[in-house]
Amino acid sequence: MSPLIAAGVMLACFIVLTKCATWFVDGAVGIAEYLKMPKMLIGIVLVSLATTSPELAVSVRSAMSGHAEIALGNAVGSVIVDDGVALGLGALVAAQPLMVSRYVLKTTGLFLVGVASVAYLMAYDGTLGRMGGGILVGLFVAYTFFAYVTRQHSPDPEMEDLKEIEASVAGKSIGTLLIWFGIGLVGVLVSSHFIVDSAVILAAYLGISEALVGLTVIAIGTSLPEIATCVTAARKGHGGIVVGNILGADILNICWIAGASAIVNPLTVSQRVIHFSFPAMMVIIVAMLVMMWTRGELTRKEGGALVGFYAIYLILMVKLFL
Repeated sequence: MSPLIAAGVMLACFIVLTKCATWFVDGAVGIAEYLKMPKMLIGIVLVSLATTSPELAVSVRSAMSGHAEIALGNAVGSVIVDDGVALGLGALVAAQPLMVSRYVLKTTGLFLVGVASVAYLMAYDGTLGRMGGGILVGLFVAYTFFAYVTRQHSPDPEMEDLKEIEASVAGKSIGTLLIWFGIGLVGVLVSSHFIVDSAVILAAYLGISEALVGLTVIAIGTSLPEIATCVTAARKGHGGIVVGNILGADILNICWIAGASAIVNPLTVSQRVIHFSFPAMMVIIVAMLVMMWTRGELTRKEGGALVGFYAIYLILMVKLFL
């Protein structure tokens, strides 16, 4: 496959991946409701896992095929894209500053800093092994249990997402939901396969590491659902949904996606890449949380600063690795 064709295939697969992920989520939620699963469980667990299916599929596929740098780069890069681009753009397009719950910052925010630090320490020598992956997945399970227990009687961003999904699947038969789920799952798996293959070809052609492709192009492509969700919710004035979705997606990327990928196949990446990407991730996470903590909101100016952080991250990456 030529590099030009590979780029075209990757672009087309990102579009297919995003659409199929939507069908997968809608089908999964519809089936769960048909089986009368508790709404809180569907909102916190199922919606969260299903909406990150693009990142999970690409990273796990990369790990299985021996392309660890793409797998880890996608997980870490997606956190940086979510915080810098998705949340930044959300704050920029919102008519009013995005209001933030201090309770969410003190719980989910601090947990995010903790798991990011743990992941960095475990990958410090250039390898995130199966044991490390298991620890991260275990932390995700613990966080999910905590969220389920503590949010029984409080508003939750995932529950707002669930309402929108419920509206889209209302009146659909179980047969239709199964078809959506099946097509969505197959589409996610097949498109992720071609995305990884195309990324390998482009990395070889451009003479850059696969980690850089994962940290940038693939991370942006797999984060398109989060970007679209943030911008849409911010324009509607749902600041809590925007912030809650981003913090939750960050935890999923670090614990679930990087962790599951490492369990499938230990992720060995250049230490130079590790000691650039993880600190960059930590800086933007802390900057985001500090901005939101100061006044309990994220202003348009601060959103612009987050986008600026992402631009600086790209510039530094080009200077250091190209």
